[in-house]
Amino acid sequence: MAPPELEVFDVVIFGASGFTGKYVIREALKFLSPSSPLRSLAVAGRSRDRVAAALRWAAAPAPPPDDVEILVADASDPASLAALASRARIVLSCAGPFRLHGHAVAAACAAAGADCLDISGEPEFMERVEAELHEPAAKSGSLIVSACGFDSVPAELGFLFHSRQWEPPSAPVTVEAYVSLQSTKRIVGNIGTYESAVLGVANAGQLQALRRSRPKRPRPNILGPPPPKGLLIEGHNPLGMWAMKLPSADTVVVKRTLSTVTEHPEGLPGAEETPEYAEHRKKFWSSVKPAHFGVKIASRSLMIIVRFLITGLFIGLLANFSFGRSLLLKYPEFFSAGMFSRAGPTEEEVKSASFKMWFVGHGYSDATRASERGSKPDKEVITKVSGPEVGYITTPIVLVQCALVLLSQRGNLPKGGVYTPGVVFGPTDLQRRLQENGMSFDVQVTRAMH
Repeated sequence: MAPPELEVFDVVIFGASGFTGKYVIREALKFLSPSSPLRSLAVAGRSRDRVAAALRWAAAPAPPPDDVEILVADASDPASLAALASRARIVLSCAGPFRLHGHAVAAACAAAGADCLDISGEPEFMERVEAELHEPAAKSGSLIVSACGFDSVPAELGFLFHSRQWEPPSAPVTVEAYVSLQSTKRIVGNIGTYESAVLGVANAGQLQALRRSRPKRPRPNILGPPPPKGLLIEGHNPLGMWAMKLPSADTVVVKRTLSTVTEHPEGLPGAEETPEYAEHRKKFWSSVKPAHFGVKIASRSLMIIVRFLITGLFIGLLANFSFGRSLLLKYPEFFSAGMFSRAGPTEEEVKSASFKMWFVGHGYSDATRASERGSKPDKEVITKVSGPEVGYITTPIVLVQCALVLLSQRGNLPKGGVYTPGVVFGPTDLQRRLQENGMSFDVQVTRAMH
């Protein structure tokens, strides 16, 4: 007798017992119902007991639902990942650092034809997955999208929202994002973000080597040169805040999106898209204008900027030596001036935190004037994206909403391959969904510059 077929779940959350994973379960449970696109859910990790404890935490004060299955899988055991991917329509990959745990999960999904969304903010991991898995994923019909959390969906959708405010004949040249983390209590960062930063600096040479080995990406046609380097810490900007340039995954991801759209000006056609969506997609991308993009951390308090600077200096100095790395990873609280800790934030600290991300764009009110000798940008547009705490509230909201878009609109999206969130989700209703779940997108200022 043939063995009974195992259930295939709409969503499987891998890394479910981690710091972020348990918040992702909590967010997913809000949408689990027979009338939702999310009708079946499984949670997975190395330890059944720890995953069961995370599920109980996420469901509290109610008991955990009987129909959420617990699967055991380990990123270092390919057979367990293959079994997991064969039982998922979508895998939500939450186990970081992703350069250590993420590739095997994405590879298993590519082999099984399952879609995979992760919350990585690690450029080397993302670009390596694209280099090594795009072909097999395109073949099997597996859609693999990294950075489906605070890195980098608010930046991607925020940039696209900003860019579309430049009505013809106007066009931007530069757009700078200023990220401000706010809290009525102390700000405690996600320890996974800190670990990823340490490993990213330690392996920066590998990222450069990977980029050198890849074909050059098409460059978007931008009206003017990139902005001058400027000071490390700036005190003068249209927001009246202190700011410091951030080596952010957001910059890399937005640039990759603009490069893909340069190659495919109408975006990527869906596997079985409706004529209405095809028309909407082409119209959407025709209204997006490329610009030089960068990210800065901003605060009204110079002290917070200095703490970021100190953390960056310690990581820059120590991450390249194994002894230095072990010190950084062992004592995150000391080396980050209290901004990151192994214990993670309390529930109260998470609830009291929020973010604001301003997009300050400078460009021309008439794009034809850009080529005139001596002409300078004469228009400024400022937009803002804001939302709750970044690592444990916004990231799960974004990830789960991306999954719901995939479940409800899969035919309108590319058949398979490795892409950025902007390319896949830009023309969908993801922005509206995020606005319905605690985030906001606003135009603040449109004015002439003299």
